[in-house]
Amino acid sequence: MGAVLVAVVSAARASAQDQAPERREVTITARDYRFSPARVEVGRDDLVRLTVKSEDVAYGFTIDEYRVSKRVPANGSVVLELRADREGSFTFYSNMTSDSRHASMKGELVVRRR
Repeated sequence: MGAVLVAVVSAARASAQDQAPERREVTITARDYRFSPARVEVGRDDLVRLTVKSEDVAYGFTIDEYRVSKRVPANGSVVLELRADREGSFTFYSNMTSDSRHASMKGELVVRRR
């Protein structure tokens, strides 16, 4: 009986380790009213640390579905963290209104099944 219990506990522990969230670090550069990369892929439940840096003017960085909205200072950066807790494609964009070119700045966060 004791050996069976140990085997069950070991199998449960291994399964939990397989499902443990991964930590992902991603840097997105904003320059000339474009995000690079414009597509970021992560796994569901990953802990994502995004560094968004500007190489020229101030930008916004918003992902509505994750309730994220940050201002990226000119020639500066901002760091944000989120858990990618739902699968799908989520648009990120600059919400600044100081220049009409911000409206064309879009990218995609893709959260895929692990």
